[in-house]
Amino acid sequence: MSEPETAPPATPATQAKGWLNRTVVGAGITSALGDFCYETTTVILPGFLAVLGIPAAALGLIEGIADAVASFTKMVSGYVADKIGHRKLLVLIGYGLTPVGQVLIALSAGWPLLLIGRLVSWFGKGLRGPLRDAIVIQAVSPETRGRAFGFHRAADTIGAVLGPLLGVVLLGWAQAWPWDDAAGPFRFVLWLSVIPGALAVLAFLTLVKDPEHSPNPALNFFSSLRGLPARFKRYLGAVGLFGVGDFSHSLLILAATTLLTSSLGVVQAAQAAGLLYVWRNVVQIAVSYPVGAAADRIGHLPVLIAGYAFGALTALLTALAFWLAVDSVLLLGGIFFVAGLYVAVQEALESTVTAEMVQPETLTMSYGALGTVNGTAKFISSALVGAVWTALSPVLGFGLAAVLMIAGALALTRVRISG
Repeated sequence: MSEPETAPPATPATQAKGWLNRTVVGAGITSALGDFCYETTTVILPGFLAVLGIPAAALGLIEGIADAVASFTKMVSGYVADKIGHRKLLVLIGYGLTPVGQVLIALSAGWPLLLIGRLVSWFGKGLRGPLRDAIVIQAVSPETRGRAFGFHRAADTIGAVLGPLLGVVLLGWAQAWPWDDAAGPFRFVLWLSVIPGALAVLAFLTLVKDPEHSPNPALNFFSSLRGLPARFKRYLGAVGLFGVGDFSHSLLILAATTLLTSSLGVVQAAQAAGLLYVWRNVVQIAVSYPVGAAADRIGHLPVLIAGYAFGALTALLTALAFWLAVDSVLLLGGIFFVAGLYVAVQEALESTVTAEMVQPETLTMSYGALGTVNGTAKFISSALVGAVWTALSPVLGFGLAAVLMIAGALALTRVRISG
C-alpha cells in the first residue's frame, strides 16, 4: 500500500501501515548519530571538569540549567509546530545546534563557556525532541506505538553506546600524546564528536518524511494549555514529582569516577566510569523494544510505573555505594544496569502514555508540556543533588533523590488513561 501524503493518527489508512517504515528508521538513524555526538560529551564531561578543577555542585548546576533550557524550548517548539503545521525545518535546526555546542565546550577553559556550550546543545535538543516524536507517532498506528518508540529509543541509544565507547578508547589513546595540560585529551575527543553531529542533520534531511498536519493559526498558547485534559495534567504532576528526583546521569558518571579515583587515578577512573555508562546504554538498547512490545500488550502506564520504581532503586543503590565506599567496577556495574532498565522504560513510554491521553491536534504541544515538566524537574533535581552532595554528602543527595522518585511512582499509580 502506498503511503498517503498526510497521516492523521487514527485513520484506517494509518492503522494499515507497517510500523517499521522509512520515517521510523530514518528518525532512529538520525537520533543514533545525534546521541553519538552529545553523549560523547556526557561521558567525558565529569572527567573534563575534574581536570579543570570544577566541583560537583557546578556540574549539577550546569546540567540542571541545560535541562531547564531544553524543557522550555520543547514547550515553545511544540506550540509553534501545532500553529504553523510544519516541523521538519525546526528539527533540522535543533540537530544542527548540537555540534555547535560541542565546539564551544571543546574551547572552554572554565565553567562559563562550558555552560554556554551545553546550553546551545540542549536548546537544540529541546527544539527537536517533541517535533521528532510527533512525526514518529503520526507515522505509525496507535496499536504499534510501543514497538515503534521502543525501536526508535533502541536505535537512539546505539549512538549513546558507540559515542561514549569510542570516546573512552580515544581518551586512553590520546593520553599517551604530549599535551600542554591534562585537558588536552578531553578536548581532542570533543572535537571529533562534531562529525556525527553534522551527519545527523544530513540523515534527517534525506530520510525522514514529515506527515504534516494542518496549520492552526488561531491556536492560543495559554488557552491550549488550560484546555489539556485533567487526567493529562495529573499525569504531568506525577512525572514532575518523579523528575525532581531524576538527577542527570552525568552525576551518576561523576559518582563512579569519584568512587574509583582512589584506586585507579582520575583518568582511568573517568575511563571506567565512561565504560559503565556505555554498559548502561547497552542495557537500554537490549530492553527498549521488548519493553515497548510488552507495553502494547499489557498497557503502557503499568509498565511505566515499574520503570519509575527501578529509577528509585538506582538512586538508592548509588547512595549505598557512597555509604559503603564501593570501589568495585563490578558492583557499580549493577547500579548502571538498573539505571539502563529504568531509562529504557521512561524514554520509550512517557511519550506513548501522553499520546493516549490527548487529542491529535494538540499532540505536539502536549509533548512540549511533557518535556517542560521533565526538564524543569531535572533542573531542580540535578542542582539539588549536586548541592547536597557538595555541602553535606553524596549519601544524602542520592537518598533524597530516591525518596522523591518513589513519591512520583506512587503518584503515577493514581493516574488513569481515560476519564
